[in-house]
Amino acid sequence: MIQTIKNLLGLGPKIDYAQLVKDGAIILDVRSKGEYAVGNIDGSINIAVDTLQNNLNKLKDKNKTIITCCASGMRSGMAKNTLKSNGFTNVYNGGNWHSLRQKISK
Repeated sequence: MIQTIKNLLGLGPKIDYAQLVKDGAIILDVRSKGEYAVGNIDGSINIAVDTLQNNLNKLKDKNKTIITCCASGMRSGMAKNTLKSNGFTNVYNGGNWHSLRQKISK
């Protein structure tokens, strides 16, 4: 219970997103097409969270590392849960795309 609360507050184990990307992780931006067009992380894939369930076939390898992101971390959390419940094994919620971009550009 305490670990769950820590994870929700971002106090869980630190994740090296830059290393995950270097190792071939996919960045999945789950904002709307309009939001994505205004700014995004180079090389990311855009599938809006409300269409993710119907577009899982675009993410072919369920063992590939996926980092979800959005505007605040709420939709990316929902996307992570959707992916996990559909058999994707290595999924991380990267939260806000601006912050994630800074973390991976180190």
